[in-house]
Amino acid sequence: MSEISYPKVQFVEVQPEEAGQRIDNFLVKKLKGVPKSRIYKMLRKGEVRINKGRVKAEYKIVEGDSVRIPPVRVSESKTDVPTGLNKVQNLEKAIIYEDERVIVLNKPHGMAVHGGSGMSYGVIEALRALRPKAPYLELVHRLDRDTSGCLLIAKKRSALRYLHQQLQKKTMTKRYWALVNGLWSEKLKQVDAPLAKNQVKSGERLVRVTEEGKASLTSFRVIEKFNNFSLVSAEPITGRTHQIRVHAQYVGHGLVGDPKYGVDQINQSLKSNKLSERLFLHAYSLKFKIQVDAKPITVEAPLPKELEKTLTYLRAGKAIG
Repeated sequence: MSEISYPKVQFVEVQPEEAGQRIDNFLVKKLKGVPKSRIYKMLRKGEVRINKGRVKAEYKIVEGDSVRIPPVRVSESKTDVPTGLNKVQNLEKAIIYEDERVIVLNKPHGMAVHGGSGMSYGVIEALRALRPKAPYLELVHRLDRDTSGCLLIAKKRSALRYLHQQLQKKTMTKRYWALVNGLWSEKLKQVDAPLAKNQVKSGERLVRVTEEGKASLTSFRVIEKFNNFSLVSAEPITGRTHQIRVHAQYVGHGLVGDPKYGVDQINQSLKSNKLSERLFLHAYSLKFKIQVDAKPITVEAPLPKELEKTLTYLRAGKAIG
């Protein structure tokens, strides 16, 4: 067990190429090896100051900001990414688009996008381990651990900044396939309901619709209907945690295989019918630009076999639940 030490207070001025990123991500780079949990604790306690004021983890730094970073000393228990594991090696095979600026990965279900919350590593740490000579690899956005599909990764800081601008301006298009309980009405094309995160006693994070929440908007389109299920295409206009899942539940159509917001009876019957019990949510399409004067790029990720099997089962007129 070794020790990571930054013994003195640091005052750092944000440079032009660093502007636009969240303060927590900025600190992760400046305090290499310090766990994210320690960084978040520093922010919560007000040990980190920007222009002499306290900020939250989601604050986006601006060129010229003066960042006070406190002394920090932590024990290092290094966990190397096991690059020999199939699930790690298969990430290279899961790349469905790559150029000099970005990577689009068809993220497998069950793998977190980054380490934390009990996970020693995620997709981004594994990819960095597989490509040790890559100078820069950063997540552009996130997918839930239980969601599969298109995940965008920047290979340059300039690309990350421009892609984040598209997310902020809502000019990047992300579409998901979701299988929901019940027959979705073709007339229900949008769900506009504010969302807020809520911590329950067990520490589990849940999201709920409440007037005090943040504005949240999702577009839905019916693709196919079955006996008592619907395959829909969902496009989140805003980017809230669990947005598609909670909006679908809010209008009475919980996602199949969703342990938090779905219907327990249906989830339990998946196993008895020898179908995949995973969340039926897949990011199948991503449309973005890599630079201002470039044509938009559209990348699509095929539906995983275990989810395709569920659709085949329903198309045969069989029932779940």
